[in-house]
Amino acid sequence: MGLLVEGATLTWEQTKELAEYVHFHGIQQFINIYNRLKERQRDVLKWGDEVRPPNYSDVYLPLALILVTRSHRMIWHPEFGRHMVEGTPGKPYGGTMADLNTVEANMRLRREEVLSVLQEDETVSSITVYPRFGCPGFTWPKSEVPAACPDAFSSLFVTSNVINTHPRFGTLRANIQYRRGEKIAINVPIFRDKNTPSPFVETFSDEASSRAALPDHIYMDDMGFGMGNCCLQLTFQACSISEARYLYDQLAPLCPIVMALSAASPLYRGYVSDIDCRWGVIAASVDDRTREERGLEPLKNCKFRIHKSRYDSIDSYLSIFGEKYNDLELVKDEKLYEQLLQAGIDHLLAQHIAHLFIRDPLVIYAERIEIDDEQESDHFENIQSTNWQTMRFKPPPPNTTIGWRVEFRPTEVQLTDFENSAFVVFVVLLTRVILSYNLNFLIPLSKVDENLKSAQKRDAVRQSKFYFRKDIGTGGNPELSCCCPNVNNTDSDNEEFNTDNEEFTLMSIDTIINGKEGVFAGLIPIINSYLENMYVDVETRCSIFNYLRLIRKRASGELKTTSCWIRDFVAAHPHYKQDSVVSDRINYDLLVRCDRIARGLEDCPELFDKPINKSKLPTQPNGPERS
Repeated sequence: MGLLVEGATLTWEQTKELAEYVHFHGIQQFINIYNRLKERQRDVLKWGDEVRPPNYSDVYLPLALILVTRSHRMIWHPEFGRHMVEGTPGKPYGGTMADLNTVEANMRLRREEVLSVLQEDETVSSITVYPRFGCPGFTWPKSEVPAACPDAFSSLFVTSNVINTHPRFGTLRANIQYRRGEKIAINVPIFRDKNTPSPFVETFSDEASSRAALPDHIYMDDMGFGMGNCCLQLTFQACSISEARYLYDQLAPLCPIVMALSAASPLYRGYVSDIDCRWGVIAASVDDRTREERGLEPLKNCKFRIHKSRYDSIDSYLSIFGEKYNDLELVKDEKLYEQLLQAGIDHLLAQHIAHLFIRDPLVIYAERIEIDDEQESDHFENIQSTNWQTMRFKPPPPNTTIGWRVEFRPTEVQLTDFENSAFVVFVVLLTRVILSYNLNFLIPLSKVDENLKSAQKRDAVRQSKFYFRKDIGTGGNPELSCCCPNVNNTDSDNEEFNTDNEEFTLMSIDTIINGKEGVFAGLIPIINSYLENMYVDVETRCSIFNYLRLIRKRASGELKTTSCWIRDFVAAHPHYKQDSVVSDRINYDLLVRCDRIARGLEDCPELFDKPINKSKLPTQPNGPERS
């Protein structure tokens, strides 16, 4: 989320004039935070999740405005779409194992609280993408796009009535397009079914859309198609800045793996697509780069050739361990980079910040231009909060007790509180084993980028392989070697390993998560080894067992991803004509089924098993509990 302050926002022309001012003061604000808190140590683990579910009902509601005054156990924030709301725990979770057993209950409370303010014929559904977003009549009351678009930037499918009325969101939507200089253009490959037209070509009323739309692709033209999607994110407080940088680096190669496991978005604008994840759609939806910055025209009026959208994978590791794997060309503002170096900030962190600051500010509040750089961080956050990457390194806000944090951002939201809790607990436990065993998942960032592309492909869990590090132990950590005897083992005769001396190779998700004898220990066996040395009460152990079982079975293919389940539902629907079209009736029946599953009114054995009772758990020795 960005800065949701009240006030008058500036137009793009006004914002552009202040870009250099924001850059200078934003860098100075970061320098002040760094110098004040760089030696801060011994912060305890605190963490929290953000679930962004949409409200699909007979009417769009400003849910956050209703909910914000109602709750003490959770916090509600408005989001980009009027159909969306972001829910977080009322206070962060702590570092004990028992905290893991409270996640699902809190998520359930959040769902119940949203439902309590809705009408009888309305519901909230934690799905990633509304399947017919942008189709005629997809809102109620109906908000139709006029036949003749009022200007060259107007969407053919989405009106401003869909966007949250808070000034930040409308300004963000407008200024991204005005900065870009042309309409947003999103093209998602169509899933080619038996009766899908070949080629699949749509005709549009305006010339810009006709030029931008690609054959055999689903065309979308508005930020709402991306930022109107929902997700599951996690933020962790580290004990120090160095630990935050280490955790940032180690989690980055795991982002594509978790994205593939949580895949939940195969349907767009009423069609079945050939992708399973939302990430590339959002990246295109907020791509404010000009034609020069995208490399389509020679640089003349712009400073940089920028290789990615604002919403994409990270471009550099932050720790000294990751430096040698920074093999991507890192575009940075050299002037700001020198400003950071002269302030005593090391090369790796300085280049990360200077890279973020190649972007212009998008939303400036007239009342928040002249502020105290020692006490405020609005200008830094203006740039930081509009770089939406797979991982985010988060400095402490001024005048708070909050420490250095990292945010894990790739996970797609699941249908049920149980599934969402499983992904939360899995990632939390990964951070604990990374820090406890000093693990090393680093591979070249170019390979992480390739993995991110693979993760979004149809049925990536079962069909794709991912570059992953062979030896995840750093310096032969004795604790790791003892608990995970296969972690450093390689077998050149196994098809999953190359015969050269590379540090990484292609592995299946099943091998990465569950392990393979003589090849790789697997993330879940490593987590289980960690848990054996911890005190875990019976109730928590039961919950963790069920959560990890879900992840394990999704990775093996025994259970379907949400995306695979949605595809199968559409394919089996009696109204589906094998033409890649998701009709109103299919859409309605799908959402009703999703809602029943989410409320626990209907089992879905294809997606998740029924939780195992604690009495049926295998016995487990318990060591002392540690944070």
